[in-house]
Amino acid sequence: MINQQLAGLFPPDESGIPADYRIEPIHQREYLLNGEMRTWNGPVSEVYSPICLPDAEGNLQRKLVGSFPVTGPKQALEALEAAVAAYDNGRGEWPTMSVAGRISCMETFVGKMLEQKKLVVNLIMWEIGKNLADATKEFDRTIKYIYDTIDTLKTMDRNSSRFRIEEGIIGQIRRSPLGVVLAMGPFNYPLNETYTTLIPSILMGNTILFKTPKHGSLLHYPLLEAFRSSFPKGVVNSMYGRGADVIPPVMQSGKVNVLTLIGSSRVADQLQRQHPKLNRLRSIMSLDAKNAAVILPDADLDVAVSECLLGTLSFNGQRCTAIKIIWVHRSVADEFLRRFGPAVSKLKPGMPWEPGTQITPLPEPTKPDYLAECIQDAQANGAAIINEGGGEVAESLFKPAVVYPVKEGMKLYREEQFGPIIPVVAFDDEEEFIHYLITDDHGMQASIFGTDTNAIAKLIDPLVNLVSRVNINAQCQRGPDTFPFTGRKDSAEGTLSVEDALRSFSIRSAVATKDTDANKDILNEIVGEHKSTFLSTNFIF
Repeated sequence: MINQQLAGLFPPDESGIPADYRIEPIHQREYLLNGEMRTWNGPVSEVYSPICLPDAEGNLQRKLVGSFPVTGPKQALEALEAAVAAYDNGRGEWPTMSVAGRISCMETFVGKMLEQKKLVVNLIMWEIGKNLADATKEFDRTIKYIYDTIDTLKTMDRNSSRFRIEEGIIGQIRRSPLGVVLAMGPFNYPLNETYTTLIPSILMGNTILFKTPKHGSLLHYPLLEAFRSSFPKGVVNSMYGRGADVIPPVMQSGKVNVLTLIGSSRVADQLQRQHPKLNRLRSIMSLDAKNAAVILPDADLDVAVSECLLGTLSFNGQRCTAIKIIWVHRSVADEFLRRFGPAVSKLKPGMPWEPGTQITPLPEPTKPDYLAECIQDAQANGAAIINEGGGEVAESLFKPAVVYPVKEGMKLYREEQFGPIIPVVAFDDEEEFIHYLITDDHGMQASIFGTDTNAIAKLIDPLVNLVSRVNINAQCQRGPDTFPFTGRKDSAEGTLSVEDALRSFSIRSAVATKDTDANKDILNEIVGEHKSTFLSTNFIF
């Protein structure tokens, strides 16, 4: 049943939307292919915002934001061939360009990207319902990530600009590109997490096929011209359309060298199997997660409540790094819930542009029904919603629900809910928590809340071999971007962060010769007269 109080949080009509955040529908009829903005006259997909407006009968309807091309296998293969031609088996303009040259192109791109900030931030709000503060932060963090990546690449290149002499061999070791990259980003961080793979792969000299996410696709449109005018033709090519139609022919061609995906492990498995030569495919992926927090008997509950609140419900819990299940020692479970439940209920629901809004409309149309099913399943098996208003819904607005006690057999115990439901499990022995992580299909992060150093240390040692990051008295999170971001089991493949991503999208290559006077003369002439971009002692400042 629709909650009328929640329904009243949506604008009554267009005039209820502040002028700065109103948006005219953007009907995209272009896509980037081989350095050109190609016109599209075929079918399109309409984009409806999770932000609703009442119709003439007073029923809430998602607002139309615009539309984008639904291209097919033919256009996907054209994009692939453009990327293959631009790479040209490593002989193309981009892979053979100097590191300094590639950095210069990227700096040009950033300048043009900044010009589109207001529109992109607005589209993040309208397409996926992220609040204004977080949408702005996503854009700013992406810009910072690009500059940090450039600085790190300069350092890496400086460190490899010298020759090494070992065992009678002179050599220079640098990093070289891998080839054609198929990049697929997620809807929850459609700009930032897409670019944390796109930017390092481009900088390392690869050429790109860029598939936009289903939700959060239009926000990339204002940036296509920046890509087109900043890089040589064929370096960046956009792909639109249904993944089931456009991705299989690309993967089956065997011409993709790197698959980078932020999404589900099920999709990742399907895509990898379609490649005819898996030994030639490198995969760099961030996938499912069921990050767990454990609250020990001696935990500072004020800290635990504060961090779990952020960890479970930032952007409605729609983060792979969100805490998706809380284990609390039975001796403090009642007190934790007495504090945590009201704190959850106090979070302000509303429209993304409203100051202080913490709970916003959900972009996936089917998500509210799925969340309701999870709650019903838990209730049927003995759990209850323990916070006031938890689970109330009005179209795309869903009030967070704290569900307790959750146990094995309930959907919430194992499934990644990816939304504003917080399952809470009571435990008596830490071994129960460890066993849960051992038997879980996921292995991204975990959080420990406690003050007893012996108890914390006892958990750290097994947990670091079960997940990729252990947070002490802190929420699970990706940042800072200089820290490694990866996971075990079905949660990830490869490592992402600033430096790790540059390494992931490249391979170490060496030029070597015997330490003789004749060979030294050859090297000196090549380097001294700048005859090679790879074999060089140029120092980037």
